[in-house]
Amino acid sequence: MSEETQSQSGEKRMAPGDKATGIKLVAPARANERSGEIRFVEMPRERNPRLDVLVLNPPSPDGDLFLRDIARVGRRTRDGIIWPQTALAQIGAVVQEAGYSVDVIDAIGLGMTWEDFERYMWKHKPRYMVIHATAPTLTNDMRTTFVGKAVGTISMAIGTHVTPMTRETLETYPTLDVVVRGEPEMTIVDVIRTIDRQVASEHADETVPVGNADLTAPWRKLPFPDASYLTTRGRFLGVYPQVIARALRETLGIGFRDEHGEIKINPDRPFIENLDSLPLPLHHKLPWQKYKVPIIGGPYTFVLTSRGCPAGCRYCIKHVTYQSSVRHRSPEHVLQEMVMLKEMGMHHIHFEADLFTVKKEFVYDLCNTIIKEGLQLRWSCNSRVDFVDEEQLKLMRRAGCFLIAWGLESGSEAVLKRARKGTTVKRIQESIAASHRAGIKNWGYFIVGLPGETVETIQQTITLSKQLPLDIALFHIATPYPGTPFYYEAVENGWIDMNRWEDYDMYSHTVLNYPHLSSQDLEYWAKRAAREWSLRPEPIKTFLKGAANPDTLGQLWTIGINHLKWMSGGLGNSRRLSGSGD
Repeated sequence: MSEETQSQSGEKRMAPGDKATGIKLVAPARANERSGEIRFVEMPRERNPRLDVLVLNPPSPDGDLFLRDIARVGRRTRDGIIWPQTALAQIGAVVQEAGYSVDVIDAIGLGMTWEDFERYMWKHKPRYMVIHATAPTLTNDMRTTFVGKAVGTISMAIGTHVTPMTRETLETYPTLDVVVRGEPEMTIVDVIRTIDRQVASEHADETVPVGNADLTAPWRKLPFPDASYLTTRGRFLGVYPQVIARALRETLGIGFRDEHGEIKINPDRPFIENLDSLPLPLHHKLPWQKYKVPIIGGPYTFVLTSRGCPAGCRYCIKHVTYQSSVRHRSPEHVLQEMVMLKEMGMHHIHFEADLFTVKKEFVYDLCNTIIKEGLQLRWSCNSRVDFVDEEQLKLMRRAGCFLIAWGLESGSEAVLKRARKGTTVKRIQESIAASHRAGIKNWGYFIVGLPGETVETIQQTITLSKQLPLDIALFHIATPYPGTPFYYEAVENGWIDMNRWEDYDMYSHTVLNYPHLSSQDLEYWAKRAAREWSLRPEPIKTFLKGAANPDTLGQLWTIGINHLKWMSGGLGNSRRLSGSGD
């Protein structure tokens, strides 16, 4: 039969698909023909080299901004903040140093839609994809693995949700190939090298054949006339699942499926001992001009200083990530990255750490190095009130520190003690006052709904927040994240009420449902706390001052409107709450 087909008018025309794909289509076999006589057709081969590795912050589920970081939890934000994906840029640098081509895509920062992402995947067809997945966006994030399967991509998921929920994630999302647990950099490189070696040793050709070898399967009709789907000698992109399984049997720090499809979780990988051994992150691959915080104005980014925290807060995600052992970069290595960012045009950075001030000697050495080198960069950091003193705060201010984000959590001594916060209300008052005297702005984070919380303790928190010299205060709803001691306590006591992981969000609602404080009660009090703190003269004055800055004007007004809408929602339910005090 001719490779062309006849139209009803008798004129010759190309079979559908010939021009677009180059695949030659033939008619199905007649009933009296033997299967072996059916001709094969060749699938087109790849013309362009494939990208080795894509490191991805997935697109938003609905266009809203979501905050994600591989050592933190994810959430929707009303603050207009876009978190710099420097942790992904760090992974990209390690992968590139290992000799692979790599791209780092922050779809949230870029405003990349799902259509944009799919076009990117079909164009570049990465051999491997590393995705950051969080509980509030889990199904959305796993959609990337479905697209990846279509182009033959091996997918790896990282983050604070998939680490403790490795088995559950792999069971629920069969298109996900590997979960990388804990500290990801060296494990990712190990996975890539190990699979590549296995493919080479088995001559696996990195492709999966399609069709039915003995040609006994029924034909599937294509949605156009005069042609049919036919078994081909061609191969679709991809690697046999069995090859992946054989490669990863001994790889530390992962979860995967074995040759029988059973989920296996290998022993964890030891932490990287020397953080200075990591190459500098690929900041230039990020949309760093889009990373802004309203109180800062202008772009900013993260610079890692240490991993790990010795504190024992029961709700903290550090129990899942870098845990209690603390590892620091040297001040010289940190300064090298700061100089690089300055040369790129960056003027604001945030020192990212589980606890920046955990080691006083490091803080002093870094600050003195910055002052000695005359590096003019404004920077912020996080801290606990029990890991600073007045002399240290003054030195930090001289070195360029203009803002500290404090985990204050509660104004109740009883709640702080039960959460094992390791501090007191008096120490909170002293440290925030000392920071204010040093000329540093204060950003206070509070949590409504930790174990032991009552209406009375929530009111104590609100009272404390209004007494402190805070420039910003945020009131999150307590969230028992998997892997934390708080989570196990909540499961044991039946405090969690959820239908899916997307219900996990400490900003607008909660999965907590205490016998004495329902989810609706906690949501009400979080909104009320925000309202009582923000609708006062000083916070309003701070807001208007920031709104006068042309760099942050539009963003601040949008944030203000969003907060007003959120704070007003559900505030009419206070009468059913004891001690509401309205």
